Amino acid sequence: MKQFTNKITLAKNSRGCYILDTIKGCSGCNESRPLGCYDNCYAQNIASRYRFDFQNPVKRNFVRDESSPMLFDFYDEEHMGDIIRQIKSSSMPFIRIGEMGDPSEDWEHTLDVCGAISIAGKPIVIITKHWKTLTDSQLDGIRLLNLYVNTSISALDTDDEIEYRLNQYNRLKPYCNSILRVVSCDFNTSTQAGKKAAIIQESLLDNERVIETVFRPNKENRLVKNNTINTSKVRFLRSSVLASMRDGDLYLGMCDTCPDMCGLSVV
Repeated sequence: MKQFTNKITLAKNSRGCYILDTIKGCSGCNESRPLGCYDNCYAQNIASRYRFDFQNPVKRNFVRDESSPMLFDFYDEEHMGDIIRQIKSSSMPFIRIGEMGDPSEDWEHTLDVCGAISIAGKPIVIITKHWKTLTDSQLDGIRLLNLYVNTSISALDTDDEIEYRLNQYNRLKPYCNSILRVVSCDFNTSTQAGKKAAIIQESLLDNERVIETVFRPNKENRLVKNNTINTSKVRFLRSSVLASMRDGDLYLGMCDTCPDMCGLSVV
């Protein structure tokens, strides 16, 4: 398996969103959960396709040469300046951190990078499952940066994970634009598991500053095979994909016309 490089890059994904991942990889993908969350982590799928070791997170930084190790804990100013110029000229109104890895794996590093790129003058959105917990001092740093933090959650999470993530979402409210990012499904309420999950899901959606994202499983996913969720083929960008749609009107288009804008439009 290949390791991710330690050089941070700004990338434009297939939906047109600009991503600056401070971490590549995620500890939520491990021996007990090798396919990642809900057995269908798209980031893990992509990493596996290209044979990258997704289970061991790598910190990404401003370095001159991606083949060289970090000898000192400081930034290469030329690389950092290039990233800031790219952010300023990007077509989206914000920059997102947390697509091919979870920023919580190293909060201190993530906030340092946020501070460095804040000079670009664009809002910064962090998407996280809070595998690592923010310290009180880090919360103060978040307040200074005026970040948008999307706490990713789902009725598919365990009871302990739901309680913990809700606590983090509420804990962040005094310090930043705290958004609850619900991975929703069309649960089959004729099954016991589906009925329980549907009730939990409604309670999650009843919070303030909530946005929804659609769960796109493959046909071999255990939740599909045991009929916990209902699925159908839907149009996603240029492809037809399997999805579990709680609401048939949920947005599946490009990011530049998304009504939610990763939470910017709901605060």
